[in-house]
Amino acid sequence: MAIDGNGSLIASVLAAGQLTVTGRLVDASNATLYAKTTVDEIELACIYKPIAGEKPLWDFADGTLADREYAAYLVSNRTGLDVVPITILRDGPFGPGMVQQWIDIDDSVDLVSVFKNDLPQLRKMALFDAIINNTDRKIGHLLPTTDGDIFGCDHGVTFHADDKLRTVLWQWADIAFDSKELHLLNTFAQDLSNDLGELLQKHLTAAEIAALTARTQKLIANGRFPLPSKDWPAVPWPAY
Repeated sequence: MAIDGNGSLIASVLAAGQLTVTGRLVDASNATLYAKTTVDEIELACIYKPIAGEKPLWDFADGTLADREYAAYLVSNRTGLDVVPITILRDGPFGPGMVQQWIDIDDSVDLVSVFKNDLPQLRKMALFDAIINNTDRKIGHLLPTTDGDIFGCDHGVTFHADDKLRTVLWQWADIAFDSKELHLLNTFAQDLSNDLGELLQKHLTAAEIAALTARTQKLIANGRFPLPSKDWPAVPWPAY
């Protein structure tokens, strides 16, 4: 059965399928397992990050990386930016964790040449990162597909209450938002004050949600993409 583009079916298979680990991404700093999830004759490749495999971070002492990954997906989905692969929280062979749709990337794309360009797909990612306060947008966290989309992965270090934006996507710094981006931000701010804010309470701290709300309002008030901070490195290291 073809399920490409069928988000609800993909989410259902990720959530209800038998999860089988078949490998590990050895370069990841936390346990990042390659797996497949199977329902009847449907099989999906996915990434499984068990909470038990997370290394404690002094500046993200509260909550879990898995919860922040899922919160990032919720923001991506509810804003309509759709830059994060379908992500759920569920139990697995090594305990509860995050499970995310595997994205087959276009190997012909040279990300080192692409990431600094003025592309609408990357501009969406830059806006998304400004909203979620991404502290680690590396080049290697960009996933280009053969359809021309660019997804992003590894959103565990996000939503900090302090301004910690670190990214390789600074080409729109201080550029004014267009009307669609401002509409998106205003709609998102309203959504935060309603059911989305309540949903995020299960995955983020009260301080992180308050900061998310304030950050969104600041983006709206300024009407521009943020500038790099002068107080700390604005680009993650290593950049790739």
